[in-house]
Amino acid sequence: MAAAHHVTALADEPVDHRFKGLPPDAEGLTVGALAAERRDLFGGGFTTPVLALSAESVEHNLALLETYAERHGLAFAPHGKTSMSPQLFARQLEHGAWGITAAVPHQARVYRAFGIGRIFLANELVDAAALRWLAGELDADPDFAFVCYADSVRGVELMDEALRAAGASRPVDVVVELGAGEGARTGARTEADCAAVADAVAGAPTLRLVGVAGYEGEVPDADGDRVRAWLRRLVALAADFDAAGRFGALGAGERIVISAGGSAWFDAVADVFAEIPQLSAPVLKLLRSGAYVSHDDGHYRHLTPFNRVPEEGALQPAFRLWAQVVSRPSAEQAFLNAGKRDAAYDLDLPEAQVVRSGRDGSVRPAEGITVTGLSDQHTWVRTDEGARLEVGDWVGMGLSHPCTSFDKWQLIPLVEADGTVTDFVRTFF
Repeated sequence: MAAAHHVTALADEPVDHRFKGLPPDAEGLTVGALAAERRDLFGGGFTTPVLALSAESVEHNLALLETYAERHGLAFAPHGKTSMSPQLFARQLEHGAWGITAAVPHQARVYRAFGIGRIFLANELVDAAALRWLAGELDADPDFAFVCYADSVRGVELMDEALRAAGASRPVDVVVELGAGEGARTGARTEADCAAVADAVAGAPTLRLVGVAGYEGEVPDADGDRVRAWLRRLVALAADFDAAGRFGALGAGERIVISAGGSAWFDAVADVFAEIPQLSAPVLKLLRSGAYVSHDDGHYRHLTPFNRVPEEGALQPAFRLWAQVVSRPSAEQAFLNAGKRDAAYDLDLPEAQVVRSGRDGSVRPAEGITVTGLSDQHTWVRTDEGARLEVGDWVGMGLSHPCTSFDKWQLIPLVEADGTVTDFVRTFF
């Protein structure tokens, strides 16, 4: 569980030039003091561009995935790389998360700095310095639980060498990663390759095999049938390992880990994990979806499993980037003062949604207004004939891909529907 005092201490950080979009007249206040003023996003001195996170949508999304996991008998370790926000990690844990998933050692260090007690590293960890740090963390805290991937015999050798050199007294728990297919990302490609990795783990006293894992989002030409077929291979691999006695190092009451789950196919994960046969020990069915907290207005809006199974509920996009019209050189063109430094653009361009008049503050739909490109600090906008847009107006844009939205903002206002800023979300990328 995240240590509360570490998270609450973020409120004591001073507001200054490091943080984009915050009111210049708030310089010298603490983050907590500024939040307590409950300023209005539009009239409270915030400067454009400014990224806002909907308080209501975040709460809705947190609760929805909590009930989804409970309903399907899944444990949940959301991928923290999406937000890298200790405050959101704490909220996820409050909403039933088993732990938090990381991708690289730096992320795990941030998690530990804020008291995260269970970390799933969805990567093979072969960096000697990082393994030395990990050995120290495990030895210093008997309650700290850590699991990481292994997908090669060489990787196992490097892990063992580094942990021996570090004098590790607790073994590192590993899951063998099954690759999603030829041409996919990481992971051992065949069951025979996975068995070889498992044998190498068994021969390394610094490691302990606790399960299998992978990422179904990398299945080539992914569709429901292909994703489920790969997930059944993953479950069968766990069953084969169990029948061969490969999980014999688990203690009484410990669970075999079977883990998958990005944000696009967790419905398939829930379906197939419901079919897991009885094994020699209970199973921790661990889902790792992370993009759900903020959701988005592009990539994941179209891919969310809730679109395929609407009776399960619906996630709500929580981001809105506000930028101001700074140039209107022609009737067909306008430029906003946000760009690649401010908006996610790796998958889809921002989507103009609403316009807030710079004259009277009235809000209207962004009809006839289309984002066509991003420069470093400008958004290119095309306007249809008759579209209402002038210099000084604020344009609210929806963003695609949460993973590259959070990383551009270190301190993000949490905003209620009426524009009141109630808190600020700190990120550590």
